[in-house]
Amino acid sequence: MTSNQIVVINAGSSSIKFATFDFNTSLTKTMHGSIQNINSAPIFKVVDEQGNTLTKEEFSADHDYGYFYELLLSYFAKSGKKAALIGHRVVHGGMHYNAPVIVNTPIIQDLKKLIPFAPLHQPYNIQAIEIIQSLHPEITQVACFDTSFHRTHPAVADRFALPREFEAQGVHRYGFHGLSYEYITQKLLELSPDSGKQRVIVAHLGNGASLCAIKDGKSIDSTMGFTALDGLMMGTRCGSLDPGVILYLMKFKKMDYEEIEKCLYQQSGLLGVSGISNNMQILLEDPSITAKEAVELFVYRLYREIGALVSVLGGLDVLVFTGGIGEHAAEVRENVCQHLAWLNVKIDAAKNLRNQPVLSTADSAIEVRVIPTNEEWIIANHAYGLYLKQ
Repeated sequence: MTSNQIVVINAGSSSIKFATFDFNTSLTKTMHGSIQNINSAPIFKVVDEQGNTLTKEEFSADHDYGYFYELLLSYFAKSGKKAALIGHRVVHGGMHYNAPVIVNTPIIQDLKKLIPFAPLHQPYNIQAIEIIQSLHPEITQVACFDTSFHRTHPAVADRFALPREFEAQGVHRYGFHGLSYEYITQKLLELSPDSGKQRVIVAHLGNGASLCAIKDGKSIDSTMGFTALDGLMMGTRCGSLDPGVILYLMKFKKMDYEEIEKCLYQQSGLLGVSGISNNMQILLEDPSITAKEAVELFVYRLYREIGALVSVLGGLDVLVFTGGIGEHAAEVRENVCQHLAWLNVKIDAAKNLRNQPVLSTADSAIEVRVIPTNEEWIIANHAYGLYLKQ
């Protein structure tokens, strides 16, 4: 028997990640998977929610993206799970799109204007929408933006000290990881109803990493700015950097745009400092000096930025760790919380080692939690809600 499904797609430069959810209010996740290495040695893999591999196929690199989107939708149909609605993660929504939207041609054209602000992600997000629109125009598609949650920032938080003409052209801070922060905010409200009126900092720590300051349920500041390169040290991204370094690399090292982009996005962060890996777990287990220095710098940048956001919030009530590192790296959480002792942050060491949902002790002035993020679910939820309102 065929069942309608909501398909969530996260399209990248060399991969397509996806998940399916039941087309009803339960939004039960039914399967997930990816198509990896599209430009070199494509692998299509689907896994059910019990962890069983449903299919794993290898393909030659001479297939284009259109082939794989058709493959994906055909697979769902043959599996009895018809794609009735598709929700897309779109990195950039600019200042105009402060909520998810059902996609049409004028909106696609609008989103293309934002490509210069997110050239490594936006083109592939849009490409996915356009290909599916051409293959299956009958399927409703919804765009959910990583920037939307941060449109509640005060203007001063997003302004650069540059000539006004650049701000008018869109050069200011946007913030990212918004879908993750939106999910955590909703989940936190379920777990602790008072959180809707509290001062919260969420640390989304994975290969990409950022912090968000949330007051009364709304984002008021974030460490990521004009691009997802800003803020915290990340797996392969440098985070905040003196702009003078870029000028130095251009003038004295004769590096061009492509070389600098590759350095800042792919060769820096944990990988660049350690010279070993962008994987935090590998570095925590590595005894070398460079591995320890990379972890040390990651933690230092993290608690320094938390301190800044505490000032913006005027205090702190709840600290939430999420993302791959945030949810699983007990040593990172412990080191960060030790450096927040001035805020009277206290965590239970045993609970921290077990990645328990609540880490703080009874006498801690600040509640410290671990909440797994679920960007796929928040996209499915938005898509379903908009579909019902049509």
